[in-house]
Amino acid sequence: MMNKRKELMLLACRAAIGGGLSTLVFEKKDHSVTLKSDMSPVTAADYESHARIMEVLSGSGLPIVSEEGQGFSYEERKDWDSFWLVDPLDGTKEFIKGNGEYSVNIALIESDIPIIGVIYIPVKDLLFAAVGTEIYKLETASKSIEDMSLALDEFRLTPDVNKDYSRIRVLTSRSHISEATKEYIRLLEEKYERVEIIPAGSALKFTLLAEGKADIYPRFGPTMEWDIAAGHVLLKAVGKNIYDYRSGREHQYNKTSLKNDWFLAQ
Repeated sequence: MMNKRKELMLLACRAAIGGGLSTLVFEKKDHSVTLKSDMSPVTAADYESHARIMEVLSGSGLPIVSEEGQGFSYEERKDWDSFWLVDPLDGTKEFIKGNGEYSVNIALIESDIPIIGVIYIPVKDLLFAAVGTEIYKLETASKSIEDMSLALDEFRLTPDVNKDYSRIRVLTSRSHISEATKEYIRLLEEKYERVEIIPAGSALKFTLLAEGKADIYPRFGPTMEWDIAAGHVLLKAVGKNIYDYRSGREHQYNKTSLKNDWFLAQ
């Protein structure tokens, strides 16, 4: 019998697929882009994905914090035992460019710790999900989700292992690379014989880390909790983590501000 957490993970998978598939309708259209108060872009696809996800997750009875949804103050959030943390379209700039490197991210936060993570890449119909130490990869996800609910173990992901210690594969954002990130890469070049740079959009970077296709992701620029929580669960399932760059401590969630400090994912 499936435990409660795995049932919630599958619910999040269905929500992510539903939201992600809705964005494909907008892929070939001219995007009506507006700017939010923080000057980040938002499109009709962001809002449509949000609406589809809300329809599915609301059945859990848990609060939902979504980038495109109702804002909750820390006073409202601080006593929640658990809640969903959602980015209905992560990588809006990549979506607008039409390169397909955007994702839907859903995490379940319990006692301020992400315990379930789902990342869905609509253009590839590819889904990653994790709960605890178990991580899954689902290709043709929209067609295979019911198979996954019947036989989870068949979709277990076994990550690759980098045995070449003379090189390091560094993930960078495709749209946001800061001078501090460039300086960090220069430091790595002094330490390793080879530094391979892998640009990628949105939470795809966390899936590449989880699969063992990259080694480190330094992010020295602005992000929000909903950008990284799902990826954090994937990483912990394979023995990796996200650390605040300045303190060296594991990244925390449901903070007073949902903005993240600089971090290293590795």
